[in-house]
Amino acid sequence: MRLWAISDLHLSYAASRRALAALPSYPGDWLILAGDTGETVEHLELALDALVPRFDQIVWTPGNHDLWTRPDAGTVSRGEARYLELVERCRARGVLTPEDPYVVWPGPGPRRIIAPLFLLYDYSFRPDEVPLDGAVAWARESRVLCADEHFLFPDPYPSVVEWCAARCELTEARLAGLPHDCATILVNHYPTRYDLADLGLIPRFSIWCGTKRTEDWHVRFRAEVVVHGHLHRRSTRYRNRIRVEEVSLGYPRQWQPDRPLADYLRVIVP
Repeated sequence: MRLWAISDLHLSYAASRRALAALPSYPGDWLILAGDTGETVEHLELALDALVPRFDQIVWTPGNHDLWTRPDAGTVSRGEARYLELVERCRARGVLTPEDPYVVWPGPGPRRIIAPLFLLYDYSFRPDEVPLDGAVAWARESRVLCADEHFLFPDPYPSVVEWCAARCELTEARLAGLPHDCATILVNHYPTRYDLADLGLIPRFSIWCGTKRTEDWHVRFRAEVVVHGHLHRRSTRYRNRIRVEEVSLGYPRQWQPDRPLADYLRVIVP
């Protein structure tokens, strides 16, 4: 029995949809789907309808693209209502979400709790000398601007900063209440540390990549593995001797469409 992970399928691209359709089945295994299946509710449903029959259990957390509300999409939910709509689409298919009780991994090995997290970002992944109210302008100086500024709405919160704070406070309390005699597998769309937001040629995109509130969560909450996506830079790293897996597929130009999607699944345990 294995636990796999992938994120950032971006099913708005035909190549990504073809790759998903060709994925084989993994009977007895679980899959972490760490956000950014696409930009619409239908993209999420397409992903789940393909993946649920292929795995024994799917564990999902949203990415920023999943939460977008585009002006050309007609009358659709936005902000927290959009997130809760996605949760309900997952639950209708038996998929575990950040709103469900955290589950114990039923596979072999030590006792581990899988915790899907929904935390967002608060522009704190920036140099200390850059003030919060100048973060977006600082990024734009390098000709970088995340489309979230146009398509991700924080309703009913005043801003994504307040929404992020609320999600972190809620999640931190849940994690603090977990039994102390077991490890965790923390799953978030965004990296949980600023030093993991390595973006190559667009370093200032980091402000849309997480929150410093979670810098020590991998230690505090006894993580055996931390899983994230968002960066489109697949990697295995270690922080405090704890494994961190970036599991993005990314846009078709960032992977090899002639390789099967199965090659991009990452084994988390064993």
